[in-house]
Amino acid sequence: MSDAGDMADVVREFLIESRENLDQLDRDLVALEKNPDSRETLASVFRTIHTIKGTCGFLGFGRLEALTHAGESLLSRLRDGKLRLGPEITTGLLEMVDAVRAMLADIEATGADGEADHAALIERLVRLRADEPAPAPGPKPRETAPPDGAESRAQAAADGTIRVDVGLLDRLMTLVGELVLARNQLLQSGAARPDAAFAAASQRLDLITTELQEGVMKTRMQPIRAVWGRLPRVVRDLAVTCGKQVRMEMEGRDTELDKTVVEAIKDPLIHLVRNAVDHGIEAPAARLAAGKPAEGCLRLRAFHESGLVNLDIADDGAGIDTARIRSEAVERGLVGADEAARLGERELLELIFLPGFSTAEKVTRISGRGVGMDVVRNNIEKIGGTLDVQSEPGRGTTFRIRIPLTLAIVPALIVACDGDRYAIPQGSVRELVRLESGTGRGVELIHGAPVHRLRGALLPLVHLGRELGVAAPAAADLVAARVTDVVVLEAAGRRFGLIVDGVLDPEEIVVKPLGRPLRAVPVFAGATIMGDGRVALILDVLGLAQRAHVVSEVREPTLGEAAAGGAEVADERRDLLVFALGAGGRMAMPLALVARLEEVPRAAVEWVGGRPVVQYRGGILPLVPLAEVFGVPDAATDADPLQVVVHADGERRVGLVVDRILDVVREPARPAGGWARPGTAGSVVIQQRVTELLDLPAVLAREAMA
Repeated sequence: MSDAGDMADVVREFLIESRENLDQLDRDLVALEKNPDSRETLASVFRTIHTIKGTCGFLGFGRLEALTHAGESLLSRLRDGKLRLGPEITTGLLEMVDAVRAMLADIEATGADGEADHAALIERLVRLRADEPAPAPGPKPRETAPPDGAESRAQAAADGTIRVDVGLLDRLMTLVGELVLARNQLLQSGAARPDAAFAAASQRLDLITTELQEGVMKTRMQPIRAVWGRLPRVVRDLAVTCGKQVRMEMEGRDTELDKTVVEAIKDPLIHLVRNAVDHGIEAPAARLAAGKPAEGCLRLRAFHESGLVNLDIADDGAGIDTARIRSEAVERGLVGADEAARLGERELLELIFLPGFSTAEKVTRISGRGVGMDVVRNNIEKIGGTLDVQSEPGRGTTFRIRIPLTLAIVPALIVACDGDRYAIPQGSVRELVRLESGTGRGVELIHGAPVHRLRGALLPLVHLGRELGVAAPAAADLVAARVTDVVVLEAAGRRFGLIVDGVLDPEEIVVKPLGRPLRAVPVFAGATIMGDGRVALILDVLGLAQRAHVVSEVREPTLGEAAAGGAEVADERRDLLVFALGAGGRMAMPLALVARLEEVPRAAVEWVGGRPVVQYRGGILPLVPLAEVFGVPDAATDADPLQVVVHADGERRVGLVVDRILDVVREPARPAGGWARPGTAGSVVIQQRVTELLDLPAVLAREAMA
């Protein structure tokens, strides 16, 4: 394991699960003694011991593995009907359970499975397996007792957790989703009611619902390292078998997935890793001959993009020979010779997912039977995901698993098009732009394609109605439009502007999976129910970009290309939150410092020690009116509710009261120069306007001293 923390988590889970299994094992053995012919109970006992043995072998607890192996061998004879359970065998198995429990306590206390090898007990179990009379058990060795306090500490590991049926969590998640929908309906209806008491109650309900939904979602989320924990051992053993040298790298181990998704991708992920070691990475001699290091690299990367979970399995091996794929496919009768000759590189790579396809020269216990890649893709598609492959001969291969949104609650921007509403995951939204004809900031045509000059760069424009087939405005009409609303999106590293009829409100939505007829439509990632009860579809930004030919092919650089390309130039731009402050004033702050954007009713503001505060998520949120900090006239004196930017630093939270939230943009990280007053870090030009950069640490330090 590359991370000691990961190993500690695996061991802790092993201790908790094993302790629960041993408690059940005690009950099963006693019940089995009364009913030796119960095949179901005997099979359950065998599975429990087998699970403990397999896991402790993986974790390197050799003494525990030897003991459980002896017990498993005895249980195997009982399961096969070659022995019949009697009092002597039951006693031996129960003593084994006691010894295992003591060794687990040693692991909890010291990290090792104790000094006792339990040789006498193992010998006794072996004799019982051979159906030989066993000598009477002698006194137990003194190391069988766990260290002082170890048993209580081991029990504490189990007491600190509780196992809940996944079905119950599903039901709870569904109810929270319905609560979010009801909350949205209440906020929508309350927006038109000038009732301060109702607004305060709605705000409180909003905060509680948000806390509840976050808590419930966390109960179902697991980091991807829960799956990756076993892979280093798999890679190591397979590399030894194949005579190869493989280094494994992992990135994004804390990326969280829903538990059902974690369970669903375990087998496909293991298969892809095995495939990379067996087929992708060359033997040391071949790598040296090709000018590569003898040791190959297998990289696993997990990240979120466009509201999706992306998993990359990349190697720097020989890549996939598409010419060989073509010949193998024709030879196996999977495609005709004429059809194969017309296939491009992309289509040839897709052939590896056909049932029965394999390029292995011989059948081994690892590969060569043509069973696998089609099953891997089918299993991923069952959970609504996709599996793509990019490869370059001599450079390497990358498999990408993209898992779409399933049952989740995510922030989204609601837009309108041809009378319908659509949701865009906010993770893909970079900024909002309103174009006006005749001002030099409108739509232009280049070779008939609509574009917009955004801060000196050409931004390709895509009309949502045209891509959805609900409207088809002529290019000239786009140029002549008096006002055009554009949502700037990013997909696969490319930015483009999405033209919509109108931008509505940001909203937290409950994502529902699409039905089978809509899964084949690449521009939709899910659906949601809006506050008025109507259904809105969620846009798949990457699919939309591909459909509009903004992104012709999503392709991650292989590991070989990354190494050949040298060091990348650091991105000197960052996301900034822009807000109004004072009469005509504008400020910006790094979006990374923003925890949430809130609207607080003025009636909810209280005063403590002469300073404004508000009750927030079970605590007290101090408010910092930035207009007062910088001594500028408050342009939103009568505004209700207040617009608050929440900043969180660990457990500490503070709310920055601003006049109005304007935009989120990506701009140069360094100030463009100019005079910087106290509390600012200079100025930048954003949307052709000089905008001050807020020096948040300086402002908070000054407020703390006031």
